[in-house]
Amino acid sequence: MTDALGYKKKFGVIIPSTNTIVEPEFYRMTVPGVTPHVSRIHIRDQNLSSDEAFENLLQQIRVEIEYAVQRVMTAEPDYMVMGMSAETFWDGVEGNRKFTKQISDWAHGLKVATGAEACERALKLFNVKKIGVVTPYQPVGDKNVVRFFSDLGFEVAAIKGLRCPTAIAIAHVTQDELRNSLMEVNKPDVDALVQVGTNLSMVSLADEAERWFGKPVIAINAATYWMALRDNGIEDKVYGCGRLLREF
Repeated sequence: MTDALGYKKKFGVIIPSTNTIVEPEFYRMTVPGVTPHVSRIHIRDQNLSSDEAFENLLQQIRVEIEYAVQRVMTAEPDYMVMGMSAETFWDGVEGNRKFTKQISDWAHGLKVATGAEACERALKLFNVKKIGVVTPYQPVGDKNVVRFFSDLGFEVAAIKGLRCPTAIAIAHVTQDELRNSLMEVNKPDVDALVQVGTNLSMVSLADEAERWFGKPVIAINAATYWMALRDNGIEDKVYGCGRLLREF
């Protein structure tokens, strides 16, 4: 039978338990007939103060993520959406594809939107070559982001890692800090700016920043939700969330 509210599609959304930004930003971008349903990965130790701590957080995610997928599958979603991004960039394009297949296998073959692939599609759509990137990560995370984009042939001309000390602290980064970070990576020869890290609140700021800079500013939550909608043949336009959802 057809779901009363998700009569077009139901999205299963996987996020870390420390993430407080994905849900409200996804709800803001929701269109009639499409409903996101969140399942949380239990993060027991949210320390991110070093490369070692950052990798420890990813190990926690790798242990817990299958359980999160299993829980959301009880809602019978039509499609899976990753509301976390670090793991989707890890080990470059090959790592992304392997990760996506694993999620799909656990979700009984459902298709999967990841932040990394959503950014890939967006950058190819805008036909850009050089990018500036803002992340909340430690250097090891930035290294994997650069590797992913480099694997695809994009040049990361500048990257700003905010080195947030804990997973929850990512959501505490202010609009002023994000704006300053965007300006820092907006080099003269950069064609587009990309923000990764789903617990950074960037969707509305990116929409404004595209007008300041006169170039694409891709917020990862907007790109991921755009990919999910378009993969499912849903062409509704969403305003105030950047060019991707407004124009494409």
